[in-house]
Amino acid sequence: MGRPLLDARLRRPGSLGAKLLLILTAVGLLGAIAITLLLAAVITPSFNQLEAAAVDAHVERTRAALSDNIIKVESAVRDYGDWNSSYDYMAGPTRTFEQESFSKLAMANLGVNGMAYVGNDGRIVIARWLDLGVRADQPVMRAQLIDRIRRIDLARVLGSGNSTAFYARVGKVVAAIGVAQVRRSDGTGTPRGYVLMVRQITSPQLSKLLQLDARLGLAQADRPILKPSRSNMTIGVPILGSDGHAVASVSFTVRRDVSMLGTRMLLFAIAGSTVLIVVLLVVLSRAIARLVLAPLNRVERHMQVVTASGSLSLLQGQEDRRDEIGSLGRSFNKMLRQLKDLREQLEVQSFALGKTESAVAVMHNVRNALNPISTILSRGLADAPPADTAMIDRALGELARDDIPAARRQKLAAFVAASIEAEQAARAERGAQLKTGRAAMQHVLEIIGTQQAQAHERPPLDSCDVTELIAQNATIARYSDETSIAFEFPARPWPVLANRIILSQVIGNLFGNAAEAIAARGTGSGNIRVTVSEAEGVVKIVIRDDGEGFAPEVGATLFQRGFSTRQHKSGGLGLHWCANSMNAMEGSLRLVSDGKGHGAVATLTLKAAPVDSVRAAA
Repeated sequence: MGRPLLDARLRRPGSLGAKLLLILTAVGLLGAIAITLLLAAVITPSFNQLEAAAVDAHVERTRAALSDNIIKVESAVRDYGDWNSSYDYMAGPTRTFEQESFSKLAMANLGVNGMAYVGNDGRIVIARWLDLGVRADQPVMRAQLIDRIRRIDLARVLGSGNSTAFYARVGKVVAAIGVAQVRRSDGTGTPRGYVLMVRQITSPQLSKLLQLDARLGLAQADRPILKPSRSNMTIGVPILGSDGHAVASVSFTVRRDVSMLGTRMLLFAIAGSTVLIVVLLVVLSRAIARLVLAPLNRVERHMQVVTASGSLSLLQGQEDRRDEIGSLGRSFNKMLRQLKDLREQLEVQSFALGKTESAVAVMHNVRNALNPISTILSRGLADAPPADTAMIDRALGELARDDIPAARRQKLAAFVAASIEAEQAARAERGAQLKTGRAAMQHVLEIIGTQQAQAHERPPLDSCDVTELIAQNATIARYSDETSIAFEFPARPWPVLANRIILSQVIGNLFGNAAEAIAARGTGSGNIRVTVSEAEGVVKIVIRDDGEGFAPEVGATLFQRGFSTRQHKSGGLGLHWCANSMNAMEGSLRLVSDGKGHGAVATLTLKAAPVDSVRAAA
């Protein structure tokens, strides 16, 4: 259960796990990109430089091979130029020299395809082209050789030297041409002309020299040409003539092993770093989930258990950790201990406060119940006797005399009879008041005798007639003040489920408050009307008065402990106690007013008594 829940928290948007996973992923991507760029910036240029060096090496090796071929031709032609036989031949050409020096065997030993002797005036003494395994039309090639020799300024080519060699095109053939002055063997004597040797160069020869598949082309480019592809590099090396311009080019293809190696190394490095970052991210996410999210999840689950059960049990398994999570767990347990101590203190204080409020509420209800008794006693003490006792005694004395005239006797008898009748009426009135006072006193005794042992204990509910309680408290409320109050209430019984004593106290409190509101209005009289209705098993008792009322915004604070609508009153426990008592009887109390001078309406709701309980009570 723990791992799926933790994985779900990691995937849930907005959760700490999802945010950490997103941050780690972003860091991983940025790290991978940064490593890729760094490796590309380091590896790619390095291998490109190595590849460029390899290409330069191929170019230099090609140039060296071409230069070596030139040097060999120049060395051979220099030997013929500094040869006495050549010197003598230029003075007088002989067929014997020509047969010996221009024979196929001699030219093959020299490795040349063509030879020629040219006079100082440019006259070609002899020119010969020999096919050394290269297919070519010898007469045509000889003619092209002669044409090429005529177009060479030999003096300018030699300059201050006595021999040189260069590449040139003879027709469509590319060849190395060596030129030397014809002198004596010791180098003395006036030069009598020039000797030329031509060595044709072909693609197979170049391939053999370079150990590559080289191709000889006629393209004329003065600089090396590079044509890279994905895996190969085509290199074109120019063959420069005597004027420094290309007469042909050597091209060959080599594999880009260095570049491909660099690319593979870059890919391997990127793949390795990516795998390393992925592994690191997985390890970090698992570590965060185990070391951070899992302990936080345990703390959250424990808080939910505490919230649901109310049990302030300590969080286990956090005391041994020495990191921030362990410190959080210890602080959380410390807070739970403090909350537990505060709860115990609050329970003790609430118990004491409950007993105090209960006692105060009892005294308040007792005071309300004693108010009619005080009023009855005050009236009894303040009322004058219906007849003067001295005058009655005098009338009786006169009636006892025989000399009193009949008319006088008749008046005295009528006076005594009226006095006796008034005394009897006053006695009956006092008896009725005493009965009311006795009922009020009985109410007081019931309040004291049935007071709950615990301040917040739910009272037992029985079926009782709310109409009877309304009538009883209406009779008592008539004597709560000097104000004349008219009561209207239904005559039929309305059985409800309630505690009869507490419900009677609530109704008595509401009647007392209504009577005080009527008296505060100052009209000397008022009206209290009670209606009762039932709907869906709920009995609603509505008490309306035409007293002073109160502002609508005060309604939300009426049931707060200590609040009163009249400034001369202190305590304000009546409505607070009434609301709590109605809640304890599974009912409710609501008090509203349209404003000052518009009276007030109190609404009580209680469960209707079941029919069986009503019949049993009857």
